[in-house]
Amino acid sequence: MEFKQCLKERANFIENILKEYMPKEEGHQKTIIEAMNYSLSAGGKRLRPILTLEACKIVGGNEADAIPFAVAIEMIHTYSLIHDDLPAIDNDDLRRGRKTNHIVFGEDMAILAGDALLNYAFELMLSTSINKENPQKYLKAINEIAKASGIYGMIGGQVVDVQSENKEISKEKLDYIHNNKTAAIIIGCMRAGAIIGDATEIELESITKYAKNIGLSFQIVDDILDIIGDEAKLGKKVGSDIENHKSTYPSLLGLEKSKEIAYELIDEAKKSIKLINKDIRFLNGLAEYIIDREY
Repeated sequence: MEFKQCLKERANFIENILKEYMPKEEGHQKTIIEAMNYSLSAGGKRLRPILTLEACKIVGGNEADAIPFAVAIEMIHTYSLIHDDLPAIDNDDLRRGRKTNHIVFGEDMAILAGDALLNYAFELMLSTSINKENPQKYLKAINEIAKASGIYGMIGGQVVDVQSENKEISKEKLDYIHNNKTAAIIIGCMRAGAIIGDATEIELESITKYAKNIGLSFQIVDDILDIIGDEAKLGKKVGSDIENHKSTYPSLLGLEKSKEIAYELIDEAKKSIKLINKDIRFLNGLAEYIIDREY
């Protein structure tokens, strides 16, 4: 099967399970659940939950055990997008081809929708793990996601990103932003999936290196697409990095050098995953998709 078709089928699977795990839009919580669903159901590549399941599968685990974690990671990712789009941060009015959450529901409800998705993600992971035969394994997986999305991961990267606007920063600081704001959550979701699948230390290390490399490459490609991308395909406004005076790989190193580094990272990712003696075709295809994507 062609990789893009395979990716589409997996994304459709994620779409369906997201609907299953979200609460009904009713009662006093109706408005907040509507706001949560509005952004969660807006589509997207669904790479993070797909990677969670693939990491579990590739080490010989049961994908079904990792499904609540895949759903939770997409909730966490979506909450971060809702908050990123707020006027106080990126002030975007378009996300995934539709109006951003705060434009539709107001800033107050958008903030609460993001908070609710984050909290519900951990409620979901914990509630489906406490009665498992080996709860300690699942707690380790939850800890991976908590660290990846917290002050020493995604939020830490976002803080430095906000503080660096309108400033010239070093490549070292830019790498810190990208490795934490973007790559950390990819690393966390893949490590969580691998832990649930009972990965060996060698397998876990290999998956970690793969995730780190594709995560950084993904963000570099995002930086590039913000300059040369097609807004209709991206589903969001281009040129926002320049508008918000953000340092990016292209602004520091130029487009061609940025592309070269992104390709090198993908090559490293593919090398690292070879250490896993399983069917790695999907992960190789995903690495190539990241570097060649237009949206």
